[in-house]
This record gives sequence, structure tokens and C-alpha cells, in this order.
Amino acid sequence: MTPPLGWLQLRHRPMRLLVALAGIGFAVLLIMMQLGFRSALFESAVRFHERLNYDIALFSTNSVFIVRPQPFSNRRLYQALGDESVASVSPVHIFPGVWKNPWNNDHRSISVFGFDPEDDILDAEGFDENRRLLRQQDVILFDAASRPEFGPVAQEFDPSSGLTTELNERRVEVVGLFKMGTSFGIDGNIMTSEDNWLRLFPDRSRDEIELGLITLHDGATAEQTRDRLRTYLPKEVLVMTKADFVQREKDYWNAATPIGYIFAFGAIMGFVVGAIIVYQILFADVSEHLNEYATLRALGYPNRFISGIVTQQAFILGVLGYIPGVLLVHWLSTKAAGATHLPLYITQQRALTVFLLTLSMCAISALLAVRKVRRLDPADVF
Repeated sequence: MTPPLGWLQLRHRPMRLLVALAGIGFAVLLIMMQLGFRSALFESAVRFHERLNYDIALFSTNSVFIVRPQPFSNRRLYQALGDESVASVSPVHIFPGVWKNPWNNDHRSISVFGFDPEDDILDAEGFDENRRLLRQQDVILFDAASRPEFGPVAQEFDPSSGLTTELNERRVEVVGLFKMGTSFGIDGNIMTSEDNWLRLFPDRSRDEIELGLITLHDGATAEQTRDRLRTYLPKEVLVMTKADFVQREKDYWNAATPIGYIFAFGAIMGFVVGAIIVYQILFADVSEHLNEYATLRALGYPNRFISGIVTQQAFILGVLGYIPGVLLVHWLSTKAAGATHLPLYITQQRALTVFLLTLSMCAISALLAVRKVRRLDPADVF
């Protein structure tokens, strides 16, 4: 079988071919990593929202996002019990505390959540079997997926002896582990009882909470219950379904901060860089083979045939450049996920999207490069 003419021309200059493939691979790397970081930003930002067990959430209108929520009266949460669809409510306290690393005595901010240990509020590995241990005084559960700067807690923790350290300059004991994970705004998490939380934050009031969780009876519709609660609860609280709560957090990171824009801009720059590299390679190849293209034109071959050769080259470059690029992304994502504890991985949808973007990038470059061939007059060459 005769190899495609476009491949024969590319293979004629192997060094130029390798440079082109390296450039396209770099563009694929840049696009996919930026999209991966952007996806990890949104996924990690709503990890807590999605793993909580609730149907409707109450949140202060003064709160911007979950990392530093503002308090509101817990009476608003108990008012919700007046709705016939509401089965139970769970108050949750949230505020950053100062963790003392027991190995090197470094201090670092960590998110501390206070709740009633009888309430199964979180769907996370290790949480349900350990939450009742929090009935004791000055005990906590530590997130095993927290960043390593807090110390090797997960590796060194022994359930039989526990682990003693300080939180907000108060002596506490780690009695269990759970696994939730970090985000761009949260490096680590601690769960404790409401009573212990108030001991850690003595200036905070039991009558004020940062988050209210509402569970509905079976068969109740969250959207309808949300709408009813909004009619009689004061405007100082936001009444949201789980989908509303998740979307609000995503909107904050996407619109109110530059992070989402930066990652999107990085992906666009990768696309542009790749298109320029492919265009330069194709343009150089077209210029080098003008005599051959002019001969084909003189023999009666239409522009469509000659343009097809250039387009064929662009397609081959796109496919061959994508493969090493995506393999490198997979390796880097694995390394980055292990170092940051962020959900960095390649999804099939993202891989397909970047592949189509790569082909589009090469197609645009081919259309630009082929203009020289279309304007070619054999009489000018010979």
C-alpha cells in the first residue's frame, strides 16, 4: 500500500517533523493541563457541598463562599421545621482554626467543622464509623486527605493511642480519620462536635451557625419546599437545594475570582501557540515544494487535490502530536494529584475535546497555509 503523499512529504524532513510534533505535543499539554486545573478547581471547590447529606441548605446572604462563611441565627433553621415536608435539620459551624503540627511545631490554617455527632451529615470514608467518638471532650477527626504540611497524621495515627496536638492553642486529641480532600481554598479539614467547636472558638455563639442542613421526608420535592421556605424565612438567609448550593460556589470561583479566567486563558494560548507552530511548518513545506505543486497545476490537477495534500499533512501532524502530548499529560496529572491532593485526572470527554481542538487547530493552520498554493500560477514558477 502506497503511503499518503502528505506523509511522504513530512517524512522527507525528519527534523522538521520532530519539531512540529514536539510543538503540537506542547500545545496539547498546555491545553489539557489548563482545562484539567480548571476542572479540578470547580470539582474540589464543591466537594464538601456534594458530600454533605441534605436536601436543602441555609446559608447567610453575607457569605461569599464556603471557606469563610458568615454566621446567621440558628432560629432560621428551626423555623424550617414548620414545613410539613421537613424531616430533620442539622446546624453546622464552620471557621478556620490554627493547627499545630506536632512534628515540627509549625502552625497552619485549617477548616474546622462543628456538628451534632448524632447527625450523619457527611458521606465520606471513615466519617460514619468515627463520628460518635466526638461525644468526648476535646477530640477531633482529621481529614486524611489534607495537605502534607499538617504533618504525617494519616501515616502515624494509631487508633489505640490517638494523636495529641494543639488547635487554636487548645490541647486536642485526634481520635479518628475521615477522607474528604482539599481544594484551592482549603488545605485541610477537621470535624468535631458542636460543644468542642465552641470550646475552640469561645467568642462564637451557640445561637449562630454558618450552615443549616435540611433533610426532607421521602417523596417531598426539594424545589417546591425551597420555594415555600423562601416565602416566610427572612431574607438574611439563602434557601438553596443541593444543586443551587453547588452552582453558587462554582459561579463564585468562575466569575468572582480570576482563577477560572486564568486557566481558560491558558488553554486558549495553548491553542494559539499550536496553530502558529503548525502553520509555520506547513507554510515552510509549501514554499519548499512550490515547483512540485506548480507542475501538478500545469498537469491539470485542481486546487482541491493540492489543498488536500496540505490538509492531509495537517491531520497527520495533529494525530501524531496528540499522542505523546496526552501521554505526558497523564503522567504529569498523576504526579500533580499526588502532590496537591486535587482531583487531577484525564476524563474521556476532556481527552476527546482536546483531540478535536487539536484537529481544529491544525485545520485552521492548513487553511491559512494553503492560500499560497491556491494563488499559485505555474507560469510564474517556470
